[in-house]
Amino acid sequence: MTEPAASPPLGRAAAKRETWSATDAIAELILAESLRPGDPIPTEAVLCERLGISRSSLREAIRTLASLDIVEVRHGHGTFVGGLSLSPLVRGLIFRARSDAADDLRTLREVLEVRIALDLAMADALAAEHAGTSDAVLTDLVECMSAKADRGELFVDEDRAFHHRLLEKVDNTLITEMVTAFWTVHTVVQPYLGVAPGADIVETARAHGRMLEAVEAGDAAAYRRAVRAHYAPLERAVERAVEQTGV
Repeated sequence: MTEPAASPPLGRAAAKRETWSATDAIAELILAESLRPGDPIPTEAVLCERLGISRSSLREAIRTLASLDIVEVRHGHGTFVGGLSLSPLVRGLIFRARSDAADDLRTLREVLEVRIALDLAMADALAAEHAGTSDAVLTDLVECMSAKADRGELFVDEDRAFHHRLLEKVDNTLITEMVTAFWTVHTVVQPYLGVAPGADIVETARAHGRMLEAVEAGDAAAYRRAVRAHYAPLERAVERAVEQTGV
């Protein structure tokens, strides 16, 4: 006797639809109740009853939302609204950049272009906010970067701190998060792809000083020129790596 053909794909499709429905329902509940990052969300039993979904679909939905940093599961304590950060974007871009490393480093090149565009776009706002000021912390960071560059050392921590502090005076949290996100992707991916910073790292360090001088002088045009000088060695490093791939 011939057995009827099984139809697992249909079952999986239905389960997937239910999971995404549960994901949307939980997200809408968070919004409807005006929950903020760190706030607890209802228990599994309460969510299943209120949303009319199965426990398995709920758990899969929670895993999906956790991967997006919309919720955070604290084992033994419950589930809370997540940080709503750009970390999922960062993880995705890092994977994407590493996956095309054997081709033409396209993602890394595009990440670099986005970093440049973001810095250039903030020129007027930064010049307006920093004009007439003198930031000792930024000055110290520039001096530290220059000293390390002279010794042939990298200055990753100082570089990140510099860009973050420079943007602190601008009232745009998303821009700050985006600059940090693309900085992280670039910094994490570059060593994996064999993109060496090169001997002109000193040029990059000095450019930070010119960026600071420009914004404290309220000179947006000079800041843009300094930004271009800052990224020129990084662009050349990527170009060298592309040439080495033979693409």
